Amino acid sequence: MKNNRFTGILITALTALALWSLWPTWQDYSYSRKITGFTTVEDSLKYHEEHREQIEHAAEKSLKLGLDLKGGMYLVLEVDLVDLLRERAWNKDAKFEEIMSVVEQKSAGVNTHIISLLQEEFQAEGIRMSRYFYDVRDTDEEIVGKLEREASQALSRAKEIIRNRVDQYGVAEPVIQTQGARRIIVALPGISDQERVRKLLRGTAKLEFKLTRDRESLLDALERINAYVQSAPSEIGAAEDTENPLYNHVVVMDNGRAYVPDYSREMLQKLFQQDVMEKLLPKDSELAFSARTIEGRDAGRYHDLYMLKKTPELTGGVITEAKATFGASALQPEVTMKMSSEGTSKWARITGANIGRQIAIVLDGAVYSAPVVESKIPGGSSVINGIGSLEEAQDLEIVLKAGALPAPVRIIEERTVGPSLGADYIRSGLLSSSWGLFLVMVFMILYYRKAGVSADIALVLNVLFVLSVLAGFGAALTLPGIAGLVLTIGMAVDANVLIFERIREEIAAGRNFRMAVDNGYSKAFSAIIDSQITTLGAGFLLYIYGAGPIQGFAITLMIGTAASLFTALVVTKGIFDLLISRNLMNEKSFG
Repeated sequence: MKNNRFTGILITALTALALWSLWPTWQDYSYSRKITGFTTVEDSLKYHEEHREQIEHAAEKSLKLGLDLKGGMYLVLEVDLVDLLRERAWNKDAKFEEIMSVVEQKSAGVNTHIISLLQEEFQAEGIRMSRYFYDVRDTDEEIVGKLEREASQALSRAKEIIRNRVDQYGVAEPVIQTQGARRIIVALPGISDQERVRKLLRGTAKLEFKLTRDRESLLDALERINAYVQSAPSEIGAAEDTENPLYNHVVVMDNGRAYVPDYSREMLQKLFQQDVMEKLLPKDSELAFSARTIEGRDAGRYHDLYMLKKTPELTGGVITEAKATFGASALQPEVTMKMSSEGTSKWARITGANIGRQIAIVLDGAVYSAPVVESKIPGGSSVINGIGSLEEAQDLEIVLKAGALPAPVRIIEERTVGPSLGADYIRSGLLSSSWGLFLVMVFMILYYRKAGVSADIALVLNVLFVLSVLAGFGAALTLPGIAGLVLTIGMAVDANVLIFERIREEIAAGRNFRMAVDNGYSKAFSAIIDSQITTLGAGFLLYIYGAGPIQGFAITLMIGTAASLFTALVVTKGIFDLLISRNLMNEKSFG
C-alpha cells in the first residue's frame, strides 16, 4: 500500500512539474494569439507595451522551435587558414607566395587539411619549411605539428568567438559546430535582419591603434604611386588623364587631405595591397580608407585616405569593456572602450609621447576615427566614433566584447527558411503526430480494453514529459525532433504490448490476476531494459557524431526513451495496482 502511495505521489509530482514547465509555452501562444487578433497595429503595440514583462518572460521560458520550424538562417563559414599561414610566416618572398597561391587554389571549395597541402607543396618544390616558418633548426615534421596545432586552435577560437557574438546578439537556441578541418556550421532560428547577421559573423574585429603619417609624406607617396601607375596603366584601368592617372581616382584638397570616391575604393584597395607598395611608401607604412563616407560637392560619396604607420601602437587585445552609446556633445553613435591595466599604462605612454599627432582607430583595416592627441590619457579609455547608426555601434560593441577572430571567415553556403515554410512544417508535423497518437490509442483500447486505457494515459504522459524536458532545458524542437517523438511513441507502445502479452501468458497459465500482473512486469522487465538502453546508446552516438538535424532527432529520441521507460514500468504498473486494489480490473476486463 505504501509503495502504491509513493508511486502515485511520484507520478503526480512529475506530471505537475511537466505542466509547470510547459505553462510559459501556453502563455506565449496565448499572448501571440491576442497580439495578432487586434484589428489595428496601434492596439497590438499598446497591448504588447502593457504586458511587455510577462510576454518577454513567457517567450524566454517557452518551448523553442528549431530553424526548420521557426524559419531563420543556415550558414556554413570557412576559416581562412591560408591567411593565417601567411601571417605566421617570417619570410614572405616570391617563392613563398607562389606556393601559397597553389595551396589556395587546391583548397578552394574543398574542406581539406590546409597544412597537409602545404607540406606536399614544399616537398614537391624540395624546400624546407623552416625557410619560412618558426626556427631554421626545426624539421618539417616539427613545423607541421606546430602549424596543425595553430590551425586547430584557430578553428576552435573562431567557433567560440562566433558563439559569443551570436549569444550577445540574442538568438535563441543557435546551433554552432565545427565541420571538418576549417568550417563552422551556424543555424540561427528566427532571424529577420540577415545582412546584419552576415556582417556580424564575418567581421574579423581586428582593432588596432596606429599613428598617422604627416600630410606631406602622404602627398609624396601619392606622387610616387602616380608615377608607377603611369608606367603600368592597366593597374587602374582606362584613365581620362593619362599623365596623372592616379588622380582620376584620388582628390587632393588644398589643406593636404586626400579623398577617394566610393566607386574607386575597391580598385585602389587592390593596388595598395601590392608588394610594390613597400618600395613606393615610406618604411613601415600603409594606406587605409575611412570606414564612413562623406558627401562631396558633386553629391558623390568619398572616403578619407590616410597613410598610417604599419606597426600598431596598441591592439584590441587590451580592451576589457565596450559600450555603444550616443556622444555627449554631437549626439552621434559611438563606442566607448576601457582597457586593461597593461593597456592603460601603454596608452598613457603612447598618448603622452604623441601630443599633437593623430592616432587612427582602425577596425578590420578601415579607419573609424583619427583624433588628434591633445594631452596624455592616463585612464585607459578611448572612443570609436564615425559610426553610421546606433545599431552599427551595438554590433561593434558585440564584436569587440567577443574578441577578434584569429583569421578571416567567409560565408561559403547560406540557406534561408521562411517562417511560412516553417509554419507548414509545424502543421504537417503536428497533424501526423496527432493522427499517429490517436490511432495507436484507439487500437490499444480496442485490443486491451482497460489495460489499453492505462497504456494511453502513459502515452500522453510520455509526450508531456518529452516536451517539458525540452522546454525546461531550453532545447529546441525541430522537425527531426518531431520524428524522434513519433518514434518514441511507437517504442512506448511496444513496451506496453510486451508487458500485456506476458500478463496474458500468465493468465493462460492459470495464475490469479494479481500474480499474473506482477509476473508479467517481472518477465518483461529485462527485455524492455535491454532494448531501451540499446536505443539510448544509439541516440547518444547520433548526438556525439551527428550534426544539426541528426542531433535534434537524437536529443528527442534519448529523452523519449527515458520517458517511455518510466511510463511503461512505473506509470502503467501504478495504474494497474490502483485499479486492482479497488477491484476495478480483473482478467475479464483485460481484453
